[in-house]
Amino acid sequence: MATHSQPHGQDRHAQHHPRRHEHRHGGGAAAPHGDLDRPHDESGWADMLDLDAEVFGPLLDELTDWVRRHAPEAPRRIADVGAGTGTGSLALARRFEGAEIVAIDRSAVLLDRLRAAAPGAGLAAERLRVVQADLDVAWPSIEPVDVAWAASSLHHFADPDHRLRDIHAALNPGGVLAVVEMDALPRFLPDDLGIGRPGLEARCHEVAAQAGANAHPDWRPHLERAGFATIAQHTFTVEASPAPPGAGRYARALLGRFRAAFADRLAADDLDTLDHLLADERPEALLNRRNLTMRNTRTAWAARRR
Repeated sequence: MATHSQPHGQDRHAQHHPRRHEHRHGGGAAAPHGDLDRPHDESGWADMLDLDAEVFGPLLDELTDWVRRHAPEAPRRIADVGAGTGTGSLALARRFEGAEIVAIDRSAVLLDRLRAAAPGAGLAAERLRVVQADLDVAWPSIEPVDVAWAASSLHHFADPDHRLRDIHAALNPGGVLAVVEMDALPRFLPDDLGIGRPGLEARCHEVAAQAGANAHPDWRPHLERAGFATIAQHTFTVEASPAPPGAGRYARALLGRFRAAFADRLAADDLDTLDHLLADERPEALLNRRNLTMRNTRTAWAARRR
């Protein structure tokens, strides 16, 4: 699996490496969001967040390493804003040994998943504080933090600018906020699947984009209006051919969400092809394919409290 990054703007540490929004649930590295993540089944959504971390683990490690290069030295406390199942929390705990991790999310189901995973990931109970809070209602009462991490969560808030001001106030002077967003939904399929019309995945992504899935702005002006000084911006790309283990399950989960969310927007023949791909007993099903690839890009902003 290859990952590489593209610096933007004021980044002084560039390196190259091989709608109506409401706060829902954040992800690890940056799981897919938008209309696709309205979780009727929170357990199923938790599984998808964990799959994202499994498949895109190298990207998550690269992102947290990038944050470390911009963070204050030896931060004592780190907030994961919209923590979801805590894959980001665990990655931050690995990268910042000794720091207390404060994982904040609205969902008790997702936070329970983090509590269960923490011991096996080597995160001691005394280093983890789990806070269930709806951040669209109020910022929770927590001690000031040195680093805040918001991965695929900021664009879900009803008022992101207000949330940014909350995060700014929660940071110690000189503290750093890292915002991570997925630039496009992950790609797994070849153009020609051998069944149906070529270009199925591209058409699914086009329909998702029209529905506003995963839409987010350039956060730099929002950060600066909230009082931050933007110090770095990177675009990270991860790609692998063949795709790593877990990619088939991830592709199946994502395409299953396309099938459920956009049945009224996709052509009948594309729905038929999706049904074939999602039928695990068929030889052409996603879980039986060996020709899956993987590509995804994420953009990250680092901003310091003045």
